[in-house]
Amino acid sequence: MAGRGPEEVRVVVSPYRICPLGAHIDHQGGTVSAMTINKGILLGFIPSDDTEVILRSGQFKGEVRFSVDEVQQPRPIRKKGESHATDSPKLQEAGNWGNFARGAVYALQSRGISLTQGITGYICGSEGLDSSGLSSSAAAGVAYLLAFETANNLTMTPTENIEYDRLIENEYLGLKNGILDQSAILLSSHGFLTHMNCKTKEHKLVPSPKQSNFQKSYKILLAFSGLRNALTNSPGYNLRVVECHEAARILLKASGNDNLEPRLCNVDPEAYETHKGLLEPNLAKRAEHYFSENMRVMKGLEAWASGNLEEFGKLISASGLSSIQNYECGCEPLQQLYEILLRAPGVYGTRFSGAGFRGCCLAFVDANLAEEAVTFVTEEYQKAQPKHASQIFTEKAALICDAGDCARVI
Repeated sequence: MAGRGPEEVRVVVSPYRICPLGAHIDHQGGTVSAMTINKGILLGFIPSDDTEVILRSGQFKGEVRFSVDEVQQPRPIRKKGESHATDSPKLQEAGNWGNFARGAVYALQSRGISLTQGITGYICGSEGLDSSGLSSSAAAGVAYLLAFETANNLTMTPTENIEYDRLIENEYLGLKNGILDQSAILLSSHGFLTHMNCKTKEHKLVPSPKQSNFQKSYKILLAFSGLRNALTNSPGYNLRVVECHEAARILLKASGNDNLEPRLCNVDPEAYETHKGLLEPNLAKRAEHYFSENMRVMKGLEAWASGNLEEFGKLISASGLSSIQNYECGCEPLQQLYEILLRAPGVYGTRFSGAGFRGCCLAFVDANLAEEAVTFVTEEYQKAQPKHASQIFTEKAALICDAGDCARVI
């Protein structure tokens, strides 16, 4: 594409992430856990001799062209009630996939950073993998940030890039998600569980036990639904965020703290227990998910550090159940997939990866039984959802992965 030698090509490796515990609470300042997997986005690029950006994609048709000195304007905010669109094909289809590159330029421009070097680049995701629910949008945003920064000799910390990717998602694309996805992609380290306090932005890497066989004792299993468009009439993710804020507002007012920002992280757990009866049923469920999920994260960190995969897995499955019952996300095919995984051989624990309206479920599985689990899930899901099973990219309904590392330029 650039007419230059291969030795000049740099490659951004931007992995997909999973969130074993801490589902749907990052936007409320909750505590979350995450890690990356050894699947993700590769962005090969060469700095331009000018400000022009030329991009092609392995997944989408067409060529994206623009200049880094063009002033980028945010996309129109979606109307109230529209569903959460992170990872949505609508965001990444042929006409829109260049928005992540433009969003990266917008984020840097909004903080007073002027770019003088564009890039010629080719981006692709892991072949044969439906990345819905694995934060492919955050992975794409991070990839473009790292490419533009490298091309312009800019050195940014992971914390700074977490903020820049937040600007891409929250301001440029108009999403109301938190910072879990980009934090996992930028902060994770192989062999560690990333723990983040989304209120203080503090994070730590929790090591697994020092015994050498721990990392070899489990695999990460992704089970695909075949759904690439949200199968739901629910107003979706953004409405859930609004409901959490309303629950926080009521609880803070009841406890005499209505001067604080209405986020559930500002509600003392004792105040929640005292005043939760004031919440109407939907708000009560959202708050219950938040406070119980925070507790599961803390218990999960202890289980991970001690090498107790059985306990770690039980907490993951409990998180999945609360996502269904209290956060009320997930459609029938994904819920069936969750239930199939609970019965699969060697599975320690499972939950939706994402909101559960499309995409996949994640599971931690005994490494010795991983292949058997894949076969079981493939056969059972074919029986339960033959139409959707036929839409899965791969021959089997599940894929075995390993833990990954952070985003980087090689």
